[in-house]
Amino acid sequence: MESGSARSSAAPSLFDLMTPYEHEQVVYCYDAATGLKAIVAIHSTELGPAMGGTRMWHYASDEEALTDALRLARGMTYKSAISGLNVGGGKAVLIGNPHQLKNEAYLRRFGKFIDSLSGKYVTAGDVNMTLRDLEYIRMETRHVTGLPETIGGSGASSLITAYGVYMGMKAAAQEAFGTDSLEGKKIAVQGAGAVGSKLIEYLTKEKALVFVSDVEESKLQKISQEFGAHVVSPEGIYDIPADIYSPCALGATLNDDTLSRLSCQVIAGGANNQLADEQKHGSLLREKGVVYAPDFLVNAGGIMAVAAEYFGEFSRDYLFQKAERIYDVCLDVLKKAAQQQNDPHKVAKKMAEDRISSIAYLRQKR
Repeated sequence: MESGSARSSAAPSLFDLMTPYEHEQVVYCYDAATGLKAIVAIHSTELGPAMGGTRMWHYASDEEALTDALRLARGMTYKSAISGLNVGGGKAVLIGNPHQLKNEAYLRRFGKFIDSLSGKYVTAGDVNMTLRDLEYIRMETRHVTGLPETIGGSGASSLITAYGVYMGMKAAAQEAFGTDSLEGKKIAVQGAGAVGSKLIEYLTKEKALVFVSDVEESKLQKISQEFGAHVVSPEGIYDIPADIYSPCALGATLNDDTLSRLSCQVIAGGANNQLADEQKHGSLLREKGVVYAPDFLVNAGGIMAVAAEYFGEFSRDYLFQKAERIYDVCLDVLKKAAQQQNDPHKVAKKMAEDRISSIAYLRQKR
């Protein structure tokens, strides 16, 4: 009895963590020689191979890393489905400090691990992964995409991601303000990374008034000098009296604390898993009258780019045309949500799930 009681009061098991996310498979890799600790979460292969980037992070625990992989992989499934792509959702996380562990041997060992999955999972770049890193992975497997243009890849997908976020933001503005013009709008952008900085370029070209925060001071100085964005502290970004809040860093920034502070009418950004609690905070945004552009819809430009590259269908013009369609899909989701008196995140998920079900049924009939 005592041992059973001890187990029940301990941290949740790995299977307990997996249960809510309904994944097909989770694979672990450990290599003592290189220090590699990796988790690949395969959420769905109903539409095609599970596709999603690899991120490297100094997670506080293995459980935190697993939860991140599970949430991100599920998000990739919805992102691909609602974008009309024939790929499923997956994600890989590398556990550790990228400045200490990442080198050629480490990355090539990870590439061999990816190759052992025989194409069930296709990786790409994400947080703390460079194009050079992907080249090392490519030496061991062909199941990697988002490669440099110099070797026939699509290059940095952040350009397409940022353009898709921009299109989604304009659609949300149309729904909230009756016009999709962002001229004169106060927009608070959280994160000045590859996506956030490019988004700021689009916004300032349209004469929006941009406020930006980031944990890296050097990025802020460059953005401020180049685009005239107003720099605020990482915590202060939530208190700006903005028309639009655009989370473009890590997820879960829409939570109990921040939603009590944000005064915006629109939320549209490039971060994944923006809602700390999808059910609770999605509903709370609707109750507050905030137009929320679902994250997995508006930031789908990146998966559009890497999927097109993997299947040999891409050109730069083609990718921007695909990302531009995010405007129409987002506007459709927002209008349906208003008609159904439902929150947009739920509506978008239902649309994605319906497509997955219909294609799965079609394949069963072959």
